[in-house]
This record gives sequence, structure tokens and C-alpha cells, in this order.
Amino acid sequence: MYTLFALIFNISLWPLTWVLVLLMISLLAKRPKRKRNVLVGAIVVLLLFSNRCLLNLFARTWDVAAVELPKGKVYTAAIMLGGFTGENTKQQGYFNDHSDRFVEGLYLKSSGRVTHLIISGGNNRPGTSSFTEAKWVKKIMLDMHYPDSAVLIEQRSTNTNENVIFTKQLLDSSQLKPPYLLVTSAFHMRRALYIFKKRGIPVIPYPCDYLAGNSSADVFDYFVPSAGVTYAWNYYLKEVVGIVVEHLKP
Repeated sequence: MYTLFALIFNISLWPLTWVLVLLMISLLAKRPKRKRNVLVGAIVVLLLFSNRCLLNLFARTWDVAAVELPKGKVYTAAIMLGGFTGENTKQQGYFNDHSDRFVEGLYLKSSGRVTHLIISGGNNRPGTSSFTEAKWVKKIMLDMHYPDSAVLIEQRSTNTNENVIFTKQLLDSSQLKPPYLLVTSAFHMRRALYIFKKRGIPVIPYPCDYLAGNSSADVFDYFVPSAGVTYAWNYYLKEVVGIVVEHLKP
């Protein structure tokens, strides 16, 4: 029931959902003036949320900047938040379009910036299969000859709050000394960072997987609508609502 509610709530945040609702209202409206006004509203929403320049402007304000790491400093762990894999119809794992989190984690370990990697991610569809993200990712890393002792996993979490709760338990039992590097997507970093600090876990932001705001604008970005931009807003709007909810929690 909670999963269904979360899905419906997320869909309600999508700009394309707003556009479709406005178009339906326009079709059902009897008064010509109301029909025209609602139709114009749908077009305005679509143009605003498909403009790459506006998205870039918001992203540069929202995204948390990476902290410059001291040269030669070695950290005990990089915490890699899940959400960068999926499960196919054969209950096999695969990397999705957020797999930059995985790549950056590998880089931190391979370059000697961290001694351990902590992978936090369970199964977002409990009861449907035994697949868990953290377990599958660790298998991949062992196949790549990363030492078993350097890869710690928690595979119970299904959301960011649970990521933090179960990761804290893992950190306490492993006795790895803080601070830790927090590896997650740039759009997700602000909320994740807030929850980790709220739980008293000292972390340093190491954002990756930038959806916008990290490249120079092209002249066409000001005028040409982009479906990809509309899709990216789905993530940002979810994060905005999410962090407001976190601030309202006791």
C-alpha cells in the first residue's frame, strides 16, 4: 500500500502530469474563454519545464558543490547510495542511467582515496524476488578483483532514510572512523546530506551523476524544448518535496 501511494504521489509531481491534467480540463471546459486560458496554461508549463537554461539555473542553485579533498588524505570509507541498478525479468541485475555513482565509488577505491566501500541498497520490490542491489553490486566488484574485506554492504534499505539508518548500524559495527565520503547523484545530495547529518553521521559530499548545471549553455538551449529536461525535473521536484518533509519531521 505504501509503495502504491508513493508511486501515485511521485507521478503527481511530474510536470508532464500537470500538462496532461490541464489539457483534460481544457477539453472538458464548456466556456471558450476558460478552455483557452487552461490550454495556454498547459503550453506555458510545458515550455517552462522543457527549457534547459531554466533547469541549469535551478540545478546550480540546488546541487551541493563537491568539497575539495586534501591532497594525500585517505578516508576510511565511501558510502555509495543505491539507486544505480535495476532488476530485469530474469531477476538479474543491470546498471541504469545513474551508474556514475558506481563508477565514482570504484575510482575512489582504486585511486587510494578510501580504504573501504559501503554499498547501501536493498530491494525496492519486496516479496517479488530475492534480488538486492548491494549484494549484486558486491558480486560485480568481487568479479573485478576488489578484496571482499574492502566492500561492506547493507541490503535492507528501500529509501534514503533507511539507507542512513542501516548504514549507521553498519558503521558502528565496523568501527570505521569518520568522516566518510558520501557518493550519490548531485540532484539527491542535498537531501541525503541533510538526513545523514540529522542522524549524526559526519559525511563529506562527493556528488556525481549531474543531470544539469555543470556544462555551458548552448544558444539553442534558450529556445528549443527538450523532453530530457522535462524528465530531469521529475527528480528535482521529488527532492524539493522530500527535503521539505524532512525539515518538518521532529
